[in-house]
Amino acid sequence: MSTIRFKALEDTMHRKPVEVSLPSGTVAAYFGENVFGKDAMRQFLSEEAYSSVMAAIEKGEPLDRKMADQIASGMKAWAASKGASHYTHWFQPLTGATAEKHDAFFEPVEGGRAIERFGGSQLVQQEPDASSFPNGGIRNTFEARGYTAWDPSSPAFIIGDTLCIPTIFVSYTGEALDFKTPLLKALHALDKAAVEVCQYFDRNVTKVVATLGWEQEYFLVDEALFNARPDLAITGRTLFGAAPAKGQQLEDHYFGSIPERVTSFMLDLEIEAHKLGIPIKTRHNEVAPNQFECAPVYEEINLAVDHNQLLMDIMDKISRRHKFRVLLHEKPFAGVNGSGKHNNWSLATNTGKNLLSPGKTPKTNLQFLTFFINTIKAFHDNADLLRATIASAGNDHRLGANEAPPAIMSVFLGTQLSKVLDELEEKLKGGKMTPDEKTALKLNIGKIPDILLDNTDRNRTSPFAFTGNKFEFRAVGSSANCAGAMTVLNTIMADQLIKFHKEVEALIAKGKEKDEAIFQILRNYIVDSKRIRFEGNGYGEEWVKEAKKRGLNNFKTTPEALNAWVRKEFVELFERHNVMNDREQHARYEIYLEMYVKKIQIEARVMGDLAVNSIIPTALQYQNTLISNVRGLKEVLSAAEFKKAAAIQLEMIKEVSDHVAAIKTNVDAMIEERKKANNIEDWKKKAEAYCNKVKPYFEVVRDNADKLEMLVADEAWPLPKYRELLFTK
Repeated sequence: MSTIRFKALEDTMHRKPVEVSLPSGTVAAYFGENVFGKDAMRQFLSEEAYSSVMAAIEKGEPLDRKMADQIASGMKAWAASKGASHYTHWFQPLTGATAEKHDAFFEPVEGGRAIERFGGSQLVQQEPDASSFPNGGIRNTFEARGYTAWDPSSPAFIIGDTLCIPTIFVSYTGEALDFKTPLLKALHALDKAAVEVCQYFDRNVTKVVATLGWEQEYFLVDEALFNARPDLAITGRTLFGAAPAKGQQLEDHYFGSIPERVTSFMLDLEIEAHKLGIPIKTRHNEVAPNQFECAPVYEEINLAVDHNQLLMDIMDKISRRHKFRVLLHEKPFAGVNGSGKHNNWSLATNTGKNLLSPGKTPKTNLQFLTFFINTIKAFHDNADLLRATIASAGNDHRLGANEAPPAIMSVFLGTQLSKVLDELEEKLKGGKMTPDEKTALKLNIGKIPDILLDNTDRNRTSPFAFTGNKFEFRAVGSSANCAGAMTVLNTIMADQLIKFHKEVEALIAKGKEKDEAIFQILRNYIVDSKRIRFEGNGYGEEWVKEAKKRGLNNFKTTPEALNAWVRKEFVELFERHNVMNDREQHARYEIYLEMYVKKIQIEARVMGDLAVNSIIPTALQYQNTLISNVRGLKEVLSAAEFKKAAAIQLEMIKEVSDHVAAIKTNVDAMIEERKKANNIEDWKKKAEAYCNKVKPYFEVVRDNADKLEMLVADEAWPLPKYRELLFTK
């Protein structure tokens, strides 16, 4: 066995669960203790300062400099009481990760002395280097200035000795360079549009917030095995690896007993998450071996996104503490399920109503149908944009496999709700309704809660499924920032609700009664969006054929999916709601293409390196062993005996030789295609070249390497195998 692999396995075998120090009291006693939330603000801020912060959070009112200074002073005092010595503006650049630059709370003064200082200017704004982050051409390298600005709607928190202040990140000229800025604008647009529609049903509604409950899937592998796999360490996924005899076919891991060492990690993670106010509630084994999931309760989307980004960061830190490495790549292992991040989305009013949950009266159920059908219509009209927002090099491996939704965008409602919509379509066909028809319709609508109670189901093969009181966007990748998908979803919903309100008002102006006008527009939407609804098996080839008949696009790769970002109608959509301008949207398109190219480029380099410098030498060494053995047989056996005894080994020598030749030939060809692609300046053409010319070699090289893994003696193979990575606890 190779020295590195042997040492990795030996280290792994001696692992014991890390003992976790439990905080005293119940979770309620320490939940949010490292967050500058309402309780902390009441304690450390004056009444005037507290009121100003709450007005900024709830009403978006600006803070003046004097008030910012007061808030900063109170925040610093709270942070100091927790042992913090530094502060940072914590933001979400378009890398997909989070960013932070730490500054101490002190400043040097005359006489070689120092004073502690943290004022309103440091709280509200900082100036990090904008050109060093992805900017899609918005900033030149020599124009480095960018700004982070405090987002008071997401509370500050402490990690270690650092006060972290959630912020937006914009360029010197004001364009968004992050995920948070467009999300906040989309949420504002949705709030305004949804309130206007809610007024048809309840005049007490003055605010609507979008809520999100994410489900984070991930893999855990032992740290020693991780370090012995350069492909895992550098790309986040295994570029080589023959399938083990046992994978997930017995279906014995899902919801099974959680391994003791993993439970220790999960407990540690939950404690740290709860201290940071992240409401993690659920943990369980997922389908694939060594795959797990955690999920919180619902929160307002901006806060939920911040919490998910923060959780991914602390997952990595805590996994190292337990001698694990957490894998957030969408497809770290071939042949078993990949990981997603299901985004459960809904709308809530200031009156406590979930707009995607039916009520006890026809009126509340008409409100439910209004938002329910408008969501389907918004999804239908913008399906290609939603596909673009989940496109990534990692998600390309997962979408469409027998584990995740296909790349074809569709909506699942369940048989009973689909029947309700079909009945509405039929009953409203005639236009004006008689009193009897209105009564019958209202009685039918009144049955919706009972229908949902017993007949809603989940469709694992649907990208966007209704699950009783929310829509679940299942196609989002596990490593993605939820803000990308949520910015798009909330923007298209705002746009759709505005259209709906205008159409209803137009009918009312023509003399239609309000309810009748609403019903008529909803019927039109049911008809218009019918092709996006699909209740069957999204994994089946039949759906691919059916979707094509319906005119639904099937963008299988990231480069073709990303084109939607810069389609005229979608650029105008974001500009119309002041979410992003043309420059910002084109910048994102270029950034996502560049990110795709670089990830495939890195994978190609790692694959070539491992193939030529590890796998081929190992195979040749084993081949030499076989050759030596054949020569030995020839010396001691007669010609007839030798011919019979050496036949199998000679065949093995040829087989090894063929695979080695195939690997070297295809790696060389891949390198040549990579060189050609690297000379292309246009990011769209470069991404297409990497996708269509470079990436196809991955499968050929891997196939031959994996066959060699099954041929070469186990003790000689240099890389930890799947059976070791997936089944070592």
